[in-house]
Amino acid sequence: MGILSKKDAGLIKDPLFDNNPITIQVLGICSALAITAELKASIVMAVSVMFVLGLGNVVISLMRNIIPSKIRIIVQLIVVATLVIIVDLVLKAFAYELSKTLSVFVGLIITNCIIMGRFEAFALGNGPWRSFLDGIGNALGYGLILVIVGFFRELLGSGTLLGFKVLGDPIEKTGLYAIGYENNGFMLLSPMALIVVGIIIWIQRSKNKSLIEEA
Repeated sequence: MGILSKKDAGLIKDPLFDNNPITIQVLGICSALAITAELKASIVMAVSVMFVLGLGNVVISLMRNIIPSKIRIIVQLIVVATLVIIVDLVLKAFAYELSKTLSVFVGLIITNCIIMGRFEAFALGNGPWRSFLDGIGNALGYGLILVIVGFFRELLGSGTLLGFKVLGDPIEKTGLYAIGYENNGFMLLSPMALIVVGIIIWIQRSKNKSLIEEA
């Protein structure tokens, strides 16, 4: 028997594909549109949400039997706000330039529908371990889409990945630029992020006909 039971493993695998929070549940899509012009920002946002959602789910699960139902949303907001403040302070201490790039979007993790949704739908009714797995699974599903979108937007929009020139130098006309390739500036605009997400949804549903039937 593996480390995780089949049921527990499903908590991590399902949000990656058949129940992805962005492409299937259409949650947390705002950050997918706003901060994915650079791959680095996409990765940092994904890791930040993983920290907040994984740890937040555990905290809410541990407190689930003592939280009065009338103030549970307030308690959830306090928990997620505390974790987001920690993330924001760490970014400002160790990656200040990147923290400026993400700016207000780190703070908006507090109101991310995925986080509040998992607190409400899962952590309040399950133990800490399963809640942790659920948080990590949904954060990975969210992060996977951010990384894919960020990869293509930076590559096609700037000709770089993580800031490194991978298609050549557009000024010195090396690499692909030597044969006339030009960066597509439209890829760096938010509408293109929506188009890329739409393409991912189309590919995902074309490979899994059951998702079309459920929709």
